[in-house]
Amino acid sequence: MKKQVKAKPSDEVKKPPIRPVLSSNTSSRLPWVPILVVLALTFIVFSPTLKNGFVNWDDDRNVYENKTLEGPLSSKQIKNVFTTPVIGNYNPLAIASFAIEKHYFKGFNPQKMHWTNLLLHLFCTFMVYKIFGRLGLNVLFAALGALLFGIHPLRVESVAWITERKDVLFASFFLPALYLYIKNLESHSFMRSVIIFILFMIGLFAKIQMVALPLTFLAIDYWKDRKLGLKLVFEKIHFFLGAIAFGLIGLYYLKQEGSLDTNQVHEGIVRLFIGSYSLITYLIKWLFPYMTLPLYPYPEKISIWHYLSIIPFLALFVGLYIAYKKNMKPLIFGFAFFFFNIVFLLQILGAGQGYLADRFTYIAYIGLFFIFCYYIQEWVNAHQESKMAVFGSVGVYMIFLAYLSYKQCFFWKDSGTLWTRVIEYYDNTPLPFNNRANYYRDAKMYDRAMADYDRAIQLKADHPTYNSRAKMYFEKNQDDKALADYNIAIQKKPTAEYFVNRGAAYAKLGRLDEAILDFNKGLSMDPSWKVGYLNRSIMHQQKGNFQGALDDINSYLKFDPYNPEIWYEGGRCSRAVNQVAESIRYYNEAIRLNPKFGIAYLERGRTNQQLGNVAAANADLQKARELGEKVEPLNNIPVK
Repeated sequence: MKKQVKAKPSDEVKKPPIRPVLSSNTSSRLPWVPILVVLALTFIVFSPTLKNGFVNWDDDRNVYENKTLEGPLSSKQIKNVFTTPVIGNYNPLAIASFAIEKHYFKGFNPQKMHWTNLLLHLFCTFMVYKIFGRLGLNVLFAALGALLFGIHPLRVESVAWITERKDVLFASFFLPALYLYIKNLESHSFMRSVIIFILFMIGLFAKIQMVALPLTFLAIDYWKDRKLGLKLVFEKIHFFLGAIAFGLIGLYYLKQEGSLDTNQVHEGIVRLFIGSYSLITYLIKWLFPYMTLPLYPYPEKISIWHYLSIIPFLALFVGLYIAYKKNMKPLIFGFAFFFFNIVFLLQILGAGQGYLADRFTYIAYIGLFFIFCYYIQEWVNAHQESKMAVFGSVGVYMIFLAYLSYKQCFFWKDSGTLWTRVIEYYDNTPLPFNNRANYYRDAKMYDRAMADYDRAIQLKADHPTYNSRAKMYFEKNQDDKALADYNIAIQKKPTAEYFVNRGAAYAKLGRLDEAILDFNKGLSMDPSWKVGYLNRSIMHQQKGNFQGALDDINSYLKFDPYNPEIWYEGGRCSRAVNQVAESIRYYNEAIRLNPKFGIAYLERGRTNQQLGNVAAANADLQKARELGEKVEPLNNIPVK
């Protein structure tokens, strides 16, 4: 009898988890249609920005009031741009781009400048698509990642704010360098290595955040299974040295400006809790982008939530350590990418007036977007039956993000809408009230401006608010009140601007000697404060000192050679000091800048008559009459 062989359950074959094949995609394997759709959707979401103007949130100091951008585009101007920080920040490439736009757009045109920002953002979105393809995501999920990058609400600040050109600009060098680095790991080229370093160095001049690039390279090394160690660090030593050098330059300029750790209330170990709170906040906003604002001011007192944030902060890194041990590479890689690009911006070393900023996530979120897309791709590959449900859910989520971003673009329309948005959430801090008041003042909405200035002062606003309110009093011809506010501003912080402004108030009150003393004081503190020369020239004219007036006009024109009225005044003063022939040059320039400047034709005609240039005088007087000036024949010169 045959021995019955009992069936034995076979050993269960352990299968590795289903995961997509993460082969690198070459450019030819990434079709154009998906990314063109992504770019079109991104453009639509951000299209409201193309009708927006400037805002008084650093657009003034970086763009239209930036002294380095005064005058025509020249090598000297570009040199000044690259040697002069702006409010403690060294971003000369972004400032240089403003100078180029000013030259080709014939002045500062905010709508066209918004076009530049959006086009740069679209380029960065395209590069994210290419990078995600190189990192192994298939076409669909590379496009999804690019769309997430393109339309996420925390992108709006970087795109809709002209000053924040530096984000989209530095990223336009960061991302190509990153893409080429990935490509270089697959097929090394010395020339490509040189190009990567050049892109890195150029990007450093756009924004100091570029210093995170070599750390990001290390994250790529980890993803590409390169053995981590000092060898990889020394391989990139030239990148790290460049990053350290620019980092020190950035810290120096911030300290010189007084922007470094401006919030002295929160010092020491408290800043670690600010850092942990910021990190957790950014992680939450990645999925749930709530309360997207241009300013998150420091609270007067650190809340319990700041202290408690250390718990999820520590738990996060414990969890990441466990994930590392379990070789959960996509999670570790994505978080490392995020962390390396956000760690220097967590305000552990404080700088500026806020401790959170949506713009800080512009590059950092790419790592989190990769995690999102990778694991959805893996889930879809493993659960084909639920594919439609997953795509539907993701589609609804993307529509939600697109709506939030589209709506947020309108908040950046002007300073009024911007600061009203901030005040909705922070009505106990002076800065948004002061800035909205400035907007109302410039729009001649004085009652609203007064209410906001008073509220800012009630909230313990500092010297800028008194200076700003004094300007409003000055415009309303309430000169005694203006003088009182300027006195307070100077007492709190004496600056060139405040002395020059007070001098103007003295001048309106007829106190010319005191006005000149203030103009002298202001210009001695800052010889580049051009308004001081203009105001002092008026005082000199009123006192009959036309040579002094002409000297000040010439000084002013060095900073602003595009003002026809000042060239006209230079012509008048030249004639007054018997430099009759020289005055023709001033009138010529005034007329070149404003061909319909009737009185300039009239005065040039009289000057030509004085010089005996009868034909020229006759032509000028005729032109002046055509432009509406009252012209009488001079010394038998007929007027046709």
